[in-house]
Amino acid sequence: LPQLGPHLPPRLTQQPWHLQYSTRRDGFSLRTLYRSGGQPGSPALLLIKDTEAQAFGAFSSSAIRCSSGFYGTGETFLFSFSPELKVFRWTGKNNFFVKGDVNLLMVGGGSGRFGLWLDGDLHHGGSHRCETFDNETLSPREEFCIQDLELWGLA
Repeated sequence: LPQLGPHLPPRLTQQPWHLQYSTRRDGFSLRTLYRSGGQPGSPALLLIKDTEAQAFGAFSSSAIRCSSGFYGTGETFLFSFSPELKVFRWTGKNNFFVKGDVNLLMVGGGSGRFGLWLDGDLHHGGSHRCETFDNETLSPREEFCIQDLELWGLA
């Protein structure tokens, strides 16, 4: 988290973050992740480690939740540590920030490609270049298996 500090919106840099959800502690379930998320207006940080030990994730300006459409703001971004931190910010081309239902969580989109997606049992995910963030593929493979996932929110 400290490495991401400079990239967060200024109002959040001095805020205390706490772990809201972790696959190690809470099991692998997108439903449980939604239930443990913070208040709707509260930002969220999603940290993922895949089975090849690559770390990456997303910052969302709003809590991660079930939704019928996309939500979030241009503060949302994707990032990867490969091996140094790379941050992929909003391009302004569309507003496909975050969208989730019980089977799929998506961050970033456009032309049917998602910057980051996770399936309902949180075992599999994928990453593609997308118009929202013009990101690189966050993991070494376009589809990956999740080893650990954490959701951080403001205390």
